[in-house]
Amino acid sequence: MRPRQAGAWEGEAANLGLRLATMDDLLNTLAAWKPFRAAVLGDFMLDQLVYGDAERLSADAPVPVLHVRRTEDRPGGAANVAMDLVALGASVVAIGVTGQDAEGRLLKGALERERVDASGLVEDASRPTTVKRNLIGLAQTRHPQKMFRVDYETRDPLSAETAAALLGGLERVLGQIDVLCIEDYNKGVCTPGVCQRAIAMARDAGVPVFVDPAAIGDYAKYRGCTAITPNRVEAERATGLPTHESADLAHNGALATRLADRLECEAAVLTLDRHGALLLERGRDAVAVPTVAREVYDVTGAGDIFLAALAAGRANALSWPNAVRLANAAAGLEVEVFGVVPIPLEKIHHQLILEHAGDDRGLRTLDRLLVEIRARRRSGERIVFTNGCFDVLHAGHATLLEAARAQGDFLIVGLNADASIRRLKGPDRPVNTQEDRARLLGAMACVGAVVLFDQDTPLSLIEAIKPDVLVKGADWAGKGVVGQEFVEQRGGKVVLVELVEGLSTTRTLERIRGAESASNA
Repeated sequence: MRPRQAGAWEGEAANLGLRLATMDDLLNTLAAWKPFRAAVLGDFMLDQLVYGDAERLSADAPVPVLHVRRTEDRPGGAANVAMDLVALGASVVAIGVTGQDAEGRLLKGALERERVDASGLVEDASRPTTVKRNLIGLAQTRHPQKMFRVDYETRDPLSAETAAALLGGLERVLGQIDVLCIEDYNKGVCTPGVCQRAIAMARDAGVPVFVDPAAIGDYAKYRGCTAITPNRVEAERATGLPTHESADLAHNGALATRLADRLECEAAVLTLDRHGALLLERGRDAVAVPTVAREVYDVTGAGDIFLAALAAGRANALSWPNAVRLANAAAGLEVEVFGVVPIPLEKIHHQLILEHAGDDRGLRTLDRLLVEIRARRRSGERIVFTNGCFDVLHAGHATLLEAARAQGDFLIVGLNADASIRRLKGPDRPVNTQEDRARLLGAMACVGAVVLFDQDTPLSLIEAIKPDVLVKGADWAGKGVVGQEFVEQRGGKVVLVELVEGLSTTRTLERIRGAESASNA
């Protein structure tokens, strides 16, 4: 095989370094995430979920019979974006329209229970609150499957009076928000006049505008927005161009460029299903932002949370590529659940950490590990720490590590670096390098992360990590476990695990050397 040129290797290494640095920037921002303020303008709806058993056919027609067991009322449509933003740390005000009806009151109450400010919803007696009634069958009381949907709505454009009241509500909050999201389902709220006026007002106030467009052929009403996020089908309808089946970057980049130029927006982001997303910043080359392959259970709400996460990322000063990475991760988690479920920031953060950690087989730098620990603690996880040389792994090590993992949610192993082991055990140790030892430990299911230390004791590592539980072998009883006082002063505990009798690295090496001597005799 012909060898590759050194320049190619250097280029790949540079790209890998850039990707890792970029991801580190994203994880660091997530660890120091700041609350922000947002408004959502669009079609607010009430989703009614009617659950029941669907285990027989009607006697008078070949249709399933739904034996209703329970009904849920949830905010839907643009309200999904509002609730997603709340889950991402935002204070949110809803700007939309309801009818003067019971469903409108249910929607407002449901939004307020989800901590969304519903004061910007305008009542219009001439139009009904949009209601989506979903009939959901349960097979054997499990496995929910949407069977049918009944819609109550009008798509008539807002009256001038209602539009003025809606825009007045937006004007009152523009000086208090960081981002404006427009979620358009083409139900008559986001008219060209409303959208253009809202975008102009936001631009004058220095507030970026993020748009999830309706499935329409003309996007002129969104001109001047900051970013637009059509999916594959929507982008094709709006431009008259097909997207590339295999997400060819040049082809889809040309489509996104046409969108961005027509709308005079800062960025166009195409969401491309299993191919992730394509980011086009005006004046720059298109960038493919891949996603992790997932089991898709229900795509409902994926576009909503993509918009919310993109806006949230920009509100926290993420670069466009990292904001899209964040949005990709959020949408990926959304499609794995049934219905629309807001995904908390901590869960998205955790997912991105796992994706980033996949390249290093468990080994972390301390800086990266501390970012991960903060995310896990925000999710309520208990951090466990143990340490050692782990030079020649044996069943005793496995017993200790499994017992340590059982003490909490995430086990960190502090691993003596090679130089540290040589000082402690002599010049002929370790047998295995620190990289090999870390690789083996990281492959164990019970080990969450491995971090090296070069000091004679792990005290400084323990003080940085601040574990909830410190685990050592029972042979440390009465000897004073390093870090015990620090951990206990912080309210943590120290656990000593019984060792497997007769198993140790030293004895294993003695048996190997004895066998070698016997074979050479």
